[in-house]
Order: sequence, then structure tokens, then C-alpha cells
Amino acid sequence: MQAIILAAGMGRRLGELTRENTKCMVEVNGVSLIDRLLGQLSRERLERVVIVVGYKGQELKDFIGHRYDGRLKIEYVENPVYDRTNNIYSLALAKEQLQEDDTLLIESDLIFSDRLIPMILENPQPNLALVAKYESWMDGTMVTVDKEGNIVSFVPKKAFNYDNIGLYYKTVNLYKFSREFSRQKYVPFLDAYSRAMGNNEYYEQVLRVITLIDDSGLKALPVGGEKWYEIDDVQDLDIAETIFAEGDEMLHRFNYRYGGHWRFPKMLDYCYLVNPYFPTPHMKDELRANFDTLLTEYPSGMMVMQLLAGKYFGVKREYTVVGNGAAELIKSLMACSSLSSVGVIYPTFEEYPHRLKPEQIVSYFPDNRDLKYTAEDLMAFFDDKDIQTLLLINPDNPSGNFIPKTGLLQLAAWSRQKGIRLVVDESFVDFSDHFEQNSMISNEVLEQNPQLVVMKSISKSYGVPGLRLGVMVSADVQLIDRVKRDVAIWNINSFAEFYLQIFGKYEDDYRRACHRFIAERRRFGQLLRQIPYLRVIPSQANYFCMEVTGRFTSEELTRRLLADYEIMIKDCDSKTFLKGKNYVRVSVRNSEDNDRLIAALKELGEV
Repeated sequence: MQAIILAAGMGRRLGELTRENTKCMVEVNGVSLIDRLLGQLSRERLERVVIVVGYKGQELKDFIGHRYDGRLKIEYVENPVYDRTNNIYSLALAKEQLQEDDTLLIESDLIFSDRLIPMILENPQPNLALVAKYESWMDGTMVTVDKEGNIVSFVPKKAFNYDNIGLYYKTVNLYKFSREFSRQKYVPFLDAYSRAMGNNEYYEQVLRVITLIDDSGLKALPVGGEKWYEIDDVQDLDIAETIFAEGDEMLHRFNYRYGGHWRFPKMLDYCYLVNPYFPTPHMKDELRANFDTLLTEYPSGMMVMQLLAGKYFGVKREYTVVGNGAAELIKSLMACSSLSSVGVIYPTFEEYPHRLKPEQIVSYFPDNRDLKYTAEDLMAFFDDKDIQTLLLINPDNPSGNFIPKTGLLQLAAWSRQKGIRLVVDESFVDFSDHFEQNSMISNEVLEQNPQLVVMKSISKSYGVPGLRLGVMVSADVQLIDRVKRDVAIWNINSFAEFYLQIFGKYEDDYRRACHRFIAERRRFGQLLRQIPYLRVIPSQANYFCMEVTGRFTSEELTRRLLADYEIMIKDCDSKTFLKGKNYVRVSVRNSEDNDRLIAALKELGEV
């Protein structure tokens, strides 16, 4: 067995990183791609490794030097016209070597698990292509596979059909060819294809032709959950460094992304605080049916957005302002308000206090392990404090503490009497028991309490974080107008506008989704309480805050779940007043996902 590595390309899309180096000399977490690959190959019994070089070929040879002497016999093949040819020509230059032995064919811009090469070598099939089930990040050559694992077609980019993605596998660009296959099929077809089509093609095209006119004998070997990535540009490099990071570095890299975890489809994200049961498939179908129009048309301006939000929540248009997510409105509110002294209840959603200077904050922290407090607790604590604004997240994040509406109305009356602006963020209120009666968004409540501001993220309970929608309501129309002037007139895109427009047709579905969620939270909470090293705090939100009481610290548990199970939870050690107290937060997802987390927690408890 030998290996042929294709490393002649210029890697232009990596910009400065390949100005003086080849693509395979780029480092992922401190190790170059070529060193990682040669290290993996050196653990196998290979007769030789043939590297086809071109762009910066001498630099690559000098970089490798003699460091692998005694472990690998390395030979080089030169592609002098690398800038005018593609990898079909690079492989053609090594066709004599290809026919001399069974071969692993590998592209040099890959990073993959140490288990992949043993996996393909140990498989008894003589001709194999490693493949992965199609995911949204994948690009390039796809294949379809029959029930016996035979590759029945290669699907080039031009023939890719999104209606068929359920059938597609992506080639990992790691193949095993027998010497007989190379001699009798691949090389003859390679010669014929190159003569007919030229040298600016890809070697997979030859495999496509073979499968079209003959039984190729090429089998697909799915990689399953094994990690791999193809690095073509700087974003690929960033994702690869995240996937292949270890320990604390992996956790750090996921945390600093602040979302975008759909790029890592194998990861189960328990920091993701949205309703798992809404929107419904039918509502998604309506959004999809209008995709072309929404993509190519301008959205409406702020006046129309106010009208839609007022209809959505049943309040007067002039009491509303719509934001590109609640975060935009939080920023604007904090900038447009008089905030010389602000009461903040900790632990909390830190987007609000991060907009303040430390000397502006008057802190309240509940002196109990369940992080619980009532409206009476807050009124008693802040009664003699000189504050202009009181911030309340209800239900709170991360504790899940909830003050019922009767308590909130008492707090609103107290704040009105004291001349204190009360800001209530009720982004999670629709997850609370009896949620239909718990919102503070109504004309009556707002008009009785003009000092009241209610913030709501539509991302959370409505399950549409990608639309970036939030709303702020208040009968203080002067404040509303100031915030309106502070945000852009077209701050909301057409997809979000259309969602607001059609929501009324799906309100009954939404209520059913919330009730379904509450039932799942109850079930999930009971299962979490069976984990002996966790103390689960009661919650009225779509997450549970838990104290890690034994076996692990909160940081260790978070790191182990991510590294061993690709499950991400929130370590609350970063939350103000929770540092060193071993609290974590996990969202409530659907029952299948929740059962997967429970199984991982139980398994960790048995290790």
C-alpha cells in the first residue's frame, strides 16, 4: 500500500496565508495540514508516499525536509503548469506510480480524525471512497449510493439538485484504489478523458464517467460521526480550528462565536434558547413559498413595522418599536434613557448591565441557593435606594425565576409611585405556566403605567432567531419616538416582515406549541433530577439552571459534554455573582434531543 497526496494547487482563496506557502503548510491549531497528514500516514505500513507538488513546491519540500526519514519513504512529482491545470493533471503526472501498488489517494487540504485512515485500510473492500452524509456546509462533488454501498453516480456542482439532498453523500476526498482498478479502469479512462476534455478538470470526473458506463466496483464508506473538514478559505480554517480544538480551547472557540452553530450540525446546542415546537412545518412552507419575492424586494419602513407589531401583540401602533433582535433595542434604550443609577437583579442577562458603567449599577443578588426572589423582595431592597431605573428579566436568565403578573403589577405601581422607570424583559414569559395571562403587553397595563417599558425577543418563544426580531412597547411615546429615531428605518428584512404579517394565521398553532413545550419541560426536569451530581432549580423558562454538586466542576462538566458528546451547555461561571459557584444552564429542546443529553449525563456519572 502506498499513498499519493495531491498538493500542487495555489490555494488563492486563503489569501495572505498562501502568499509564501502552499495550502497544506497552513496550520490548524499550531500544526500544519501536511504534518498532521504525514504523521497519520507514518503510523501505517506504507511502501511510500508520493506527493505531487506545484505551487511553492520547493518551499514544501524544504519544509518537509528529512523529518520523516525512517518512518516514511517520500517521493515527489512536479506539476510545472499548476497555474493552468487542475488536479486531474496532477494525478495524471503520477499515473505510473498509481499503477504500481494499491493506493490511498488524498487531497492535501483535508483535516480529519486519526481513525479515518485505519478505517479505510481495514475495510476489506479493495476500492473505496470515504463519504459523509450531505450537510449544508458541504460543497463540491456529491455521490449517490445504493443499498449495497455501491456508488452509482457522481454528481458534479452543475448537476446538484437541492430537491435530492436527502440522497447525497459528499466525497471526503480520501480514496482507496486497488492496483488492478488503477491499471484496468482508472488510468485508461484518465488518459481518454484528459485527451478529450483537457487538463483543467477534476479527477472525480473520471470516476463519474466510469460509473456512468460500467460497474465501477467503487464502494462508499460513510465516515459516520468522525470529524473531517476541507479547508479552502479563511472561514473554513476558522471552522476547522474550532472542530479540532481540544479541552478549554474548544470551549473558548465555540463561545466566542455567539451563535452560528448551524455550521456545526453534529453539535447539540443546549445554549440555544428557543421554542422547539414553533414555527410549524406549514408556516415554514408558506415562508419558503414566498422566498423569491422576499429575497428580491425591499422591506417596509418603520411605520409599517410598528403597525405589524401592534397587530401582533394587540397594542397601539404608537406604543411599539421593532428592532433587529431585542439586542438592537436594548442598546438603543440604554442610550436614550437617563441611567445615572440603575437597579439590576443578578444573575441576569448581561446585555443590559454591559451597557452600563459599574458605578451606575445598584446590584441585588438573592441570598439563597435557588436564586429566587419575589416582587416584595425587590421593593424592600430598592425602597431606600436612589435609582432611576429598575431592570427585571422575567422569567430571569439564567435562574428561571418568575414573578407572576399580580406581583409585577404591584412592582409597577410601586415604581410609578417612586418615579422609577421599570424595564421588564419578558422574552421567556410564554414558556411559563398559564402563559396566556402572564404578559404585561396590553394597552391597559401600559397606559396605567407610563413609566413601564416591556421588551420582548421574538426569537425565543417563537423559535425564529434567524429572523432577528424584537419589540419594545411603552405608553411613553416620547421614549418610543427617541428609540425609533435611533434605529435605522430599514432595520428589519423582508423575511421578518412577512413573518409578522402572517403570524395571525398561526396563533392557535403557537399556543399549542407552548403547551407542548411546558409538558416537555416538566418531563425533562424530572429526568434531570435523577442525575445525582446535579441540583435542579425550578424554572418557568425554557431552560434549567442547575448546581453541579459533585464529581465535576461546572467547567469540567461543560468541557466533557462538548469534547466527548458534542453537546454544548452554558457554564454560568461567567455570570456576575455566580463565579466559582458551579452553576450550569441547559435549554429545553425536543424530547429526542433531551433524552440524548440525559444519556450523556448518566454515562458521565458512571465513568
